[in-house]
Amino acid sequence: MLQPTTTVLLLIDIQGKLAQLMHAKARLFDNLQKLVRGIRVLDIPVLWVEQNPAGLGPTIDEVATLLPDLEPIPKMSFSACGNENFVAALKDAARHQVLVAGIETHICVYQTAVDLIEMGYEAHVVADAVSSRTPENKNIGLEKMKAAGALPTSVETALFELLGVAQGEAFKAISKIVK
Repeated sequence: MLQPTTTVLLLIDIQGKLAQLMHAKARLFDNLQKLVRGIRVLDIPVLWVEQNPAGLGPTIDEVATLLPDLEPIPKMSFSACGNENFVAALKDAARHQVLVAGIETHICVYQTAVDLIEMGYEAHVVADAVSSRTPENKNIGLEKMKAAGALPTSVETALFELLGVAQGEAFKAISKIVK
């Protein structure tokens, strides 16, 4: 199970030009916002990468505005783990459970999750906070990640798993976020 003291959220390539092409993008954007808001309530670290930002543009405002104190890590490799700045930031976070969300499921999310597993991390893929241009490619990516040892989850499952109890201010805040 995800634990607040051992989890880090990784947001992958949720960028303007690419994000607008995603299947069910409105639901994706809504779920990403819920996930980020909930993670921030729980004070869990967030790592954020962007694929070729000069070509694909910045992270969508719906997500970027929720992270005003953070800077994205630019990358050119499909896997975030192919970027030494990301790997260093992940090591600095000192967390072994990586909650993974973003796009595209069958390319950058998939390759990152597999590399994380090979590096000894637990990869928890937020199935309702990832997408691809087609539902078929999203499904292929999810299946391949699961076969490689990634653990599927959802926004609500992850947030309530991290909470552990139905009490306190964090519970009240997250309950409002997911409604």
